[in-house]
Amino acid sequence: MIDFRNIYKSYGERELLRDVSLRINPNERVGVVGPNGAGKSTLFGMITGDVEPDKGNVSLPNNMRIGYLRQHLAEEGDDITLLDYAENAVPELRGIQHRVREIEKRLGAGESDDKALAELGALQTTFESLNGYKLKNLAEAALSGLGFAVEAFDHPFAQFSGGWRMRAGLARVLIANPDIMLLDEPSNYLDAPAIEWLSRYLKSFQGTLLLISHDRYLLKALTNITIEVNCGQAVRYPGDIDFYARARESRMVELESAKRNNDRKKEQLERFIERFGAKATKASQAKSKMKALERIEDIVLPDRLAYTGRLTLPPPPRCGAEIIRVENAGFSYDKSRWIFRGVPLRVENGDKIGVVGYNGMGKTTLLKTLAGVLPLSEGTRVLGHNVVVGYQAQNFGEILPAGKSVLDVIRAVCPTGGERRVDPRGILGAFGFSGESADKPCEVLSGGEKIRLAFARIFANPPNFLVLDEPTTHLDMAARESLQQTLLAYEGSVCVVSHDIEFIRQVATTIISVGPEGVVKYHGNYDYYLDKSAAKAAAVAEGDATRAESKDLRKDRRRERAAHRDKYIKTKNLLEKRVTEVEKSLEQWEREKHNVVNALAAAISGTNFGVLNRSLKDLTAQIEAGTAEWEKLSIELETLLKEYNAVDEE
Repeated sequence: MIDFRNIYKSYGERELLRDVSLRINPNERVGVVGPNGAGKSTLFGMITGDVEPDKGNVSLPNNMRIGYLRQHLAEEGDDITLLDYAENAVPELRGIQHRVREIEKRLGAGESDDKALAELGALQTTFESLNGYKLKNLAEAALSGLGFAVEAFDHPFAQFSGGWRMRAGLARVLIANPDIMLLDEPSNYLDAPAIEWLSRYLKSFQGTLLLISHDRYLLKALTNITIEVNCGQAVRYPGDIDFYARARESRMVELESAKRNNDRKKEQLERFIERFGAKATKASQAKSKMKALERIEDIVLPDRLAYTGRLTLPPPPRCGAEIIRVENAGFSYDKSRWIFRGVPLRVENGDKIGVVGYNGMGKTTLLKTLAGVLPLSEGTRVLGHNVVVGYQAQNFGEILPAGKSVLDVIRAVCPTGGERRVDPRGILGAFGFSGESADKPCEVLSGGEKIRLAFARIFANPPNFLVLDEPTTHLDMAARESLQQTLLAYEGSVCVVSHDIEFIRQVATTIISVGPEGVVKYHGNYDYYLDKSAAKAAAVAEGDATRAESKDLRKDRRRERAAHRDKYIKTKNLLEKRVTEVEKSLEQWEREKHNVVNALAAAISGTNFGVLNRSLKDLTAQIEAGTAEWEKLSIELETLLKEYNAVDEE
């Protein structure tokens, strides 16, 4: 077990941890949460020995192997390859290999030494227990699962960007299979497929896991204990992140009530002391009250982690049923290497679309072409009637530059002339920046404030189609949940890229996957996409295993598609024929009804009103039944077309 006993740690005048005591039991899976800068990484540093507490001590079991993914990796030499870096996951193995070679050299020279033979056997057993014989295969599997291409394994590690180096560092920690694994924000540089892979991998981990993360999906999937580090305290909750959220709120209510009672007692004692402290007859009582006051400990309330900023989007302007349509769309920066090509895509009013896929496959480029920031290299892009696009780039730095105030950012985008003139302060007030807060510099804004300002910037010219690239980056859990609820309530259309799986799962009702197979639209939510993509992957794996049958399978699929198309055309023709027949009947009945109504109105002598009234009643009933049948047939036609298109796209 890991024991923290009466830990105190400060940096300068700032108390980071104050009298912290807690225990982490063997094989527990612990999520560590709290505001940025509260001391979560400091706790990890104390476990590894990198950080010394000012007071108290941390105890760990002996001979425990620790794997630690830090937020910043140490530099490596230029000569080491990516695979070499990942393979160097267990430093002890190199020492074992060196000693084995020494013993084998001695034995090969003809020396006979029972002690050396016994040591060699023990070393080989240890080497095997540390997965020394499997390490290369494990490294290749982990690197592939985290998104590296096989051809990148031999590239120099120093050539990779910081984000990809972090992935390699994560692979190294995972394959080391330590007794205690410490992961500090492992999903910061991962896309959705890599996070899914990491979740599956860690579910089989048998050791003690401590995970610092703002990623709700990973915390829900992997942890059953939650520790909140906040305001100098570390509080343990015996449940996952959902249990923690409920229990924390109950604890906050109890603490606030206790603090009110505490403050009331202190106030009463202070009033008594102030009133009677100088009177000789009350001196002993006043002294007793002073001692009682000194014994009352202050109750410190932890910061409320709920997001308190206001983010309410105004109703979008009216527009047509079709938001945007691209046909045979392609984009290339150099006309030779295509990011995507031949893409058909249609967004309808009210769609909430999540875009997923590995980094580097073109998600951001696709969003920029949909938003009109980048022109297509080929194909057509057609905006629907009265569609206004609101685009947010991936990097806040592009739109919220340092040195600019909140008001400067909005003034730069507000229309200034004619009927469309907009008051910048009015816009800011609508998004929670009123009074002096409008003059705040961009560099001091919190994550939640940056999100509100980014949306205020977009809604200076209200859109009805939001295109958002990684809007959850650098937001804590509370701000992410607030943004999630805002987009769910928004009446316009949304297309969003995010590596936050829980965010995509809650917001998106349609998924676009961008990968080696191209741009594929799935007419369902994230779980539907997972089911379909898993089925496709299984089909591909089965096809690889039975390559001899692949030609027949392709023929079968073509026959199935052809049969599906023939059935669709046959059914469609029958429905359209029946629709035409019903329309002709309705026209005939309407003419007859018109004649009957005219005859009744004319009231010519000798008219048989009884017959005419019965005829009018029968015709009205026929028209109502015919209209109902026409509506039913029209719905069947529309449903048939959607089902055919869905099967065709998938």
